[in-house]
Amino acid sequence: MKANKPSLILFFLALLCTIIFDCTQQDFFALYAKAVVLPAIFIYFLISNEFKIGKTESLIFLFCFIGQVFDLMDVEVSEIGGVICFLAVYLLLIKLFVQDHEKIKLAKKDILPVSIVIIFIVYLLVSVLSLQFDNMKKFNFLYTFYGIVLGVLSFFSFVNYITKGTHIALLMSLMAISYIFSDIFYIFNEYFSYSVVLVLIRDITQILAYFFMVEYFLEKAKIHKKPLYNN
Repeated sequence: MKANKPSLILFFLALLCTIIFDCTQQDFFALYAKAVVLPAIFIYFLISNEFKIGKTESLIFLFCFIGQVFDLMDVEVSEIGGVICFLAVYLLLIKLFVQDHEKIKLAKKDILPVSIVIIFIVYLLVSVLSLQFDNMKKFNFLYTFYGIVLGVLSFFSFVNYITKGTHIALLMSLMAISYIFSDIFYIFNEYFSYSVVLVLIRDITQILAYFFMVEYFLEKAKIHKKPLYNN
């Protein structure tokens, strides 16, 4: 067994336990299962990348960890604290995308799918943010900025996949989709009455977002053939 396999197995075991405990509404055990997720995938990343990590990637993991702590603590400032942390994560991911990828060049055949992506993202932003504003009257500017940043991250990911169709662009898109659904269903959980299905989708997509994010980091390191700590 490779050295990185136990941590990956632990990650997916935590995902499985989260699904089981969420479905059976055992919140106490689900809390501990979720707490294992990020450390497990972080260890998997470190071992897979020979214990080398860049400054930007370090900050991303740090903000993910703090954001998850806010979510698990569920105190008065948890919502705004989590929003700020994951806003920082999305901004840092955009920074990586801009630094490490060539300028996007659109062909004529790409105009239609790119236009559909733009319409889809704008529709989601308007629809979901309107729900959030109805539910919470404060911090409207922060939530608007958060939605725009996530929209930019998603647009960059999807357009890269449409124009290039590479494996790394696919990982970027899967990560963006997971973050989108995680945030959408987080708002749904706040806006609608409790539903185990909504909680389940929120938790699974957030956990999978971590996995695709790490796979993106590892694929990026392979492509550049240089250690991530030089970023």
